[in-house]
Amino acid sequence: MKKLVNIDKIEELVKDGDRILVGGFGATGSPLTILDKIARTNVKDLEIVSNNLGENGQGLHKVFVAGQIKKAVGSFFTINREAVMAWSRGELEIELLPQGTLAEAIRAGGAGIGGFYTKTAVGTELSKGKEIREIDGERYVFEKAIRGNVAVIKAAKADKLGNLTYYATARNFNPMMATAADIVIAEVDEIVDELDPEIIVTPHLYVDYIVQTGYKKERGAYVESR
Repeated sequence: MKKLVNIDKIEELVKDGDRILVGGFGATGSPLTILDKIARTNVKDLEIVSNNLGENGQGLHKVFVAGQIKKAVGSFFTINREAVMAWSRGELEIELLPQGTLAEAIRAGGAGIGGFYTKTAVGTELSKGKEIREIDGERYVFEKAIRGNVAVIKAAKADKLGNLTYYATARNFNPMMATAADIVIAEVDEIVDELDPEIIVTPHLYVDYIVQTGYKKERGAYVESR
């Protein structure tokens, strides 16, 4: 399988200052093996686009603790107390977006759309400095589309071409992020010869590299495989 690479390949693909799209909602659908590897590199000044910044010492929490994140764009950062404290000290830049707006901005980036107008956040602190436009008597705020240099996502299965399927809610941000980055790296639980075309969520044309996960789920928690 040409797209299957050793985890060390990450060192070549993620560069200083990159905007990284990171799938997951908490630990669900989070590419933990890839994030562990990023946390062990010397890469710095990353801009992370993700729903949150990891928790319980896993995933993006490790990347944050390693001091590699300059800016975070997302919706739910309060579960990472250290990130909130770093923001209050001026050590971390945070851009908050409502969850639906974040999802749509990434989808727009993947679809080649420059941005969109939404009523969400109009009249709040989140709309400050953004264009406000009246449409049919309603006020809307303009949100720019989001694309990344690299997307790191988590899928359940990949076939030998790189087509992907996902487990239930692990679909969260992963499929749309696969369409919105210059380089897409998918961490997968299982590699099979072929997948039923009817169940494929992310077509192989969006996927550049595949990494085998080093984690498994036990009793509701993700643990490293022995």
